[in-house]
Amino acid sequence: MLQKEKLKHKTSVGGQALIEGIMMMGPEGAAVSVRTPDGTIDTEKVPVKHLRDKYKFFGLPIIRGIVNYVESMTFGYKCLMISAEKSGLNDIEAEDESSSKLDKWLSEHLNKKVMGLLTGIASVLGIALAFLLFFYLPTVSVKFLDSLTGGAITGFKALFEGIIRMCIFVLYIALVSLMKDIKRTFMYHGAEHKTIFCYENGLELTVENVKKQSRFHPRCGTSFIFVIIIISVILSSIISVSFKGLHENTVLWMAVKLLILPLIAGISYEFIRYAGKHDNLIVKILAAPGLWMQRLTTKEPDEDMIEVALAAFKTVITENPEDDEIR
Repeated sequence: MLQKEKLKHKTSVGGQALIEGIMMMGPEGAAVSVRTPDGTIDTEKVPVKHLRDKYKFFGLPIIRGIVNYVESMTFGYKCLMISAEKSGLNDIEAEDESSSKLDKWLSEHLNKKVMGLLTGIASVLGIALAFLLFFYLPTVSVKFLDSLTGGAITGFKALFEGIIRMCIFVLYIALVSLMKDIKRTFMYHGAEHKTIFCYENGLELTVENVKKQSRFHPRCGTSFIFVIIIISVILSSIISVSFKGLHENTVLWMAVKLLILPLIAGISYEFIRYAGKHDNLIVKILAAPGLWMQRLTTKEPDEDMIEVALAAFKTVITENPEDDEIR
């Protein structure tokens, strides 16, 4: 056990809330812990492969942020599917009469290739909706507002787009947080943060110690999203000022914003890494919106959820805290 008398330290351990469970990733790899229907905790180590381990180029600053974003999305989805199976969610859905009939019909009439195609179509529709909400709608709204005010905000279009995008994101999260299942996921999110804080504060990893910790963590993905929006506003403003008139062509402007998205993700990742190592005024200011947002994306967990978080966390840390320092 890690005792309180050990020096406080930072750690490279991060995690993700799942369906009735948590994924933790650290020096010892990744682990998914799920509360199963019979009340026990099922913990499984999940292999992790990083491109940066095979190719040094993908470990370079900025580049590693872009690669990490893609890898995180892919790996996160994989862990989510594992938790859905272990938590019994698939069995619950199968028990539903209407779902059962639909599943039976699909299995009888559609083969795996067609099902894969349908899944692909659903993914494309999801991406299209995200594009509509976070790219097209802000751009068109600001263009209309600029026309309505007689060009009074022409020089601040990027700023207003960022504000609208942020408002849409906050409203979306606020609405989904009202759903029962999402609320439980946010509680597991809180358990993840509190567990990591407990370790970083050099305390023994127990349920009681974890309960005392804050559920708001500066290295959370929520903070990452807000940093992306802030950096997007800065870069978009620079481009808009440097290339006057570019903002007038809606299609071209959205294309430019899509092209610079990887760069924004890379810069944002570097900031999050920096924030994990430092605690100065600049970090606090830029991390503040994300920490405020965590009042929606995290909830206070119960003891059962904390036990799940501890099971996953203890699987991915080393015996020597010095080995867990952020690299």
